Amino acid sequence: MLTIGYIGNGKSTNRYHLPFVLQRENIKVKTIYQRNPKSESWDRIAGVNYTSDLDELLHDKDIQLIVICTRHDSHYEYAKLVLEHNKNCLVEKPFMETSEQAKEIFALAKEKGLIVQAYQNRRFDSDFLTVQKVIEEGKLGDLLEVEMHYDYYRPEVPESVHSFNPILSYLYGHGCHTLDQVISYFGKPDHIHYDVRQLLGEGRMNDYFDLDLYYGKLKVSVKSSYFRLKERPSFVVYGKKGCFVKETKDRQEEHLKVFYMPDNKDFGMDKLEHYGVLTYIDEEGTIHEEKVDSVNGDYGRVYDDLYEAIINGKDKTITDEQTFLQMEILETGVKDLK
Repeated sequence: MLTIGYIGNGKSTNRYHLPFVLQRENIKVKTIYQRNPKSESWDRIAGVNYTSDLDELLHDKDIQLIVICTRHDSHYEYAKLVLEHNKNCLVEKPFMETSEQAKEIFALAKEKGLIVQAYQNRRFDSDFLTVQKVIEEGKLGDLLEVEMHYDYYRPEVPESVHSFNPILSYLYGHGCHTLDQVISYFGKPDHIHYDVRQLLGEGRMNDYFDLDLYYGKLKVSVKSSYFRLKERPSFVVYGKKGCFVKETKDRQEEHLKVFYMPDNKDFGMDKLEHYGVLTYIDEEGTIHEEKVDSVNGDYGRVYDDLYEAIINGKDKTITDEQTFLQMEILETGVKDLK
């Protein structure tokens, strides 16, 4: 049994973590720390201890893993505190504010023989897993280009911000999803072209980014905007023999937002109209077009991997090197903005 506690009792903990953890019989949630219980807005879970005394969580000998679900400007301090109290640590993304902080936290964990890891749950998005399946089936031929889009039409978000803070940029807040997907599957790029903008002008929020990551002849593009009234496809993959288009995103977040939880058998699952379309030419020169069954996503797989690492000593799936590389890319992307 893996016994865990949480720092933070807001949306992140209750929407993106607990619904998956509570399904797992080999994981027990013992304690949730909330700094200000007067602002509590989520229903309490039966059998879980709630406290506003952080020491109660940190000194509990039963708890092996503490999960940090707070604003990312507190991730460094909390992660350091957790590790200093000899607890393994899972940190919401973006992992840290800087790559230097990440380096220090990884070094501290290594020194103490503990695990610290970023919560990169979007590795287990249905659309991303389906793209991997299509690529590995080989019908596309040699890969030439992959486009990944993460779009919104939420102009009110950047319009409400009248100063620039790198840590609160769109690249930090959302690039940490898609960049991890790229790094986890394709590895470290040969080089990167950055196009990170403030569409409302200098001194405003970063609200757009377009990063091209090059792997030999393959280009992987990560594009996002707050001003897309019509979203671009989630994924477009081009090979020498065909292309695959996945219009819609993974549906787990969509379901979680309306409290349709993972205990429903069809939670997060695509329907026929959500399936991507594969178009390719075979050896005889015949063109085929077919829908591709979506692979089911599951954010909880991050916890499955952590269980194996903490309880059974297996290697982490989300490695220090991958997370550190992501932090370097995020820093570089916003360094020239003002």
